[in-house]
Amino acid sequence: MCIVVAPDSFKGTLSAHAAAEAIRSGVGDVLPAARVLSVPMADGGEGTGEVIQRARGGRWRPCRVTGPLPEVQLDARWLSGFGSGAEDLVEMAAASGLTLLPPAARDPLRTTTLGTGQLLQAAADGRPTSIRLTVGGSATVDGGVGAATALGWRFLDARGREVPAGGGALARIRSVVPPGEKRWSPDVPVYRSVSGSIEALPEITVLSDVDNPLLGPRGAAHVFGPQKGAGPSAVQALEAGLANLCERIADGLGVRVADLPGAGAGGGMAGGAVAFLSARIDSGVDWVMEQVGLAEAVEGADLVVTGEGRLDTQSLGGKVVAGVTGLAASLGVPVAVVAGRIDLSEPEWSQMGIRAAASLLEDPDGSFALPTPADAARMLRARAGQLALDVLGPDRRY
Repeated sequence: MCIVVAPDSFKGTLSAHAAAEAIRSGVGDVLPAARVLSVPMADGGEGTGEVIQRARGGRWRPCRVTGPLPEVQLDARWLSGFGSGAEDLVEMAAASGLTLLPPAARDPLRTTTLGTGQLLQAAADGRPTSIRLTVGGSATVDGGVGAATALGWRFLDARGREVPAGGGALARIRSVVPPGEKRWSPDVPVYRSVSGSIEALPEITVLSDVDNPLLGPRGAAHVFGPQKGAGPSAVQALEAGLANLCERIADGLGVRVADLPGAGAGGGMAGGAVAFLSARIDSGVDWVMEQVGLAEAVEGADLVVTGEGRLDTQSLGGKVVAGVTGLAASLGVPVAVVAGRIDLSEPEWSQMGIRAAASLLEDPDGSFALPTPADAARMLRARAGQLALDVLGPDRRY
């Protein structure tokens, strides 16, 4: 018997590797004769770099960058030389992440992607063949303007002055000036290096776990702004600023990103990367599944156990559970899910192809109490073992 364990991280509680170890132990407790393969997963959110580094190698490289707030400097890192040895991975959350700020300091009118741009700049200076940019877990809604500024772009107001950092300044932009003005084109993107020279930019792919556009009710401001500390008036200001940015990009660069699927990811960082860096947007979970060899592990297995912190409507899209379940279904392998909290009804998660699901902790009133990492690992171990028996049957115990 073969069982594949392929969870995402349980955000703020367990990394994907810690979650996979707890599930593996739980399955081993009740099915000691089973062969259990551990394949930790990610989808372009926080922790993707760790998953890729363990699966494909590479070296973490440090970089001093601007944090989510422009007055803060912090130590970040990017993954260099994984896979073939010539690819890099930059995590937006490492420099511009929401968890880098206490709740009281979260304000997308002020937060900036400048540090993410500084990481991209440092990575590009190493001349990789390509850079993967993950955009989950950010604190920003600035359309990638901060990151582009770090790479040599200028965003000017009506008086020709550079606008300040943060989503609150997007409405003031009147012109967009590329680095190396005469050398830039969408087909041959360039950037300003750390030394100040204008260089060709490596191919950049944004790894996203959502398909939200930049503008509108499903856009970056309305959907992600409140998650990052924006109240109703701030959401409206951010929407107006992003709309202005889209107009300036279309007029000045001839690139249209407002309705592009996935452009709203990372508070518009994905759309900005398309416009300023000639990037393309790809499914994070599909790419990670390929990198870690999940299809090869699942083929011929008896069960896949996956999981994440919260199984909800967002799980129906480009998240780990949806990706793993879809892959397993294509190979005829049943799937069980353990989540910190389950907000979907049984018919809803059954429609995804999930055979059985269980949550870690739910109070009688339906509220969710986040356990400590040790408690979460213990509960995850117990739930995973029971789920495996529920799907495979108690007669498979030995």
